[in-house]
Amino acid sequence: MENDDITGRLNRAQRGDAHAADEAFSVLYAELKRMAAAELRRNAAATLNTTALVHEAYAKLATHHAGLLASRSHFYSLAARAMRQILIDQARRRLADKRGGREAHTDIDAAHATPDQRAEELLVVDEALSRLAENDARAAKVVEWHFFGGFTFAEIASELDLSERTVRGDWMLARAWLARDLGIGPPPDDCRS
Repeated sequence: MENDDITGRLNRAQRGDAHAADEAFSVLYAELKRMAAAELRRNAAATLNTTALVHEAYAKLATHHAGLLASRSHFYSLAARAMRQILIDQARRRLADKRGGREAHTDIDAAHATPDQRAEELLVVDEALSRLAENDARAAKVVEWHFFGGFTFAEIASELDLSERTVRGDWMLARAWLARDLGIGPPPDDCRS
């Protein structure tokens, strides 16, 4: 199916066309599952499964995104952001429950230190990524699509109409900027700030 056709179906779906929504979802479902699976492999703190993350992301997009889509890559950008927000919200809930939730904490809670630690790290990375977006939106998008969306550099390059070399450069710049921002690396030579 052509990219323009998918974009058209997504836009008709947003205008209330249930048939177009079903068609768009069926076409994009496999890609969304791949994105979700890649993110869940990286995020040990997540308790969602791939299907649940896809469905939550799609529901979030259908509920909260009111504007028309410019392209298929616009949809993927929104989907990666939705997955990021869902996982961040889940990490916040997990940490809130740990720090004062309804259940009493026991020694067995120590066995869950790694997922809680990953949840805290995810929140810190999310905040740093938001700061990066203020300085370099494209580099932040590359990180979001690669890290949260599971896209390869070649896929990102294709969707953004950039060379793979440019995407890899943005990735390296973003990693250096984030390392500096998080205090875990030396300051890079050039950070487009």
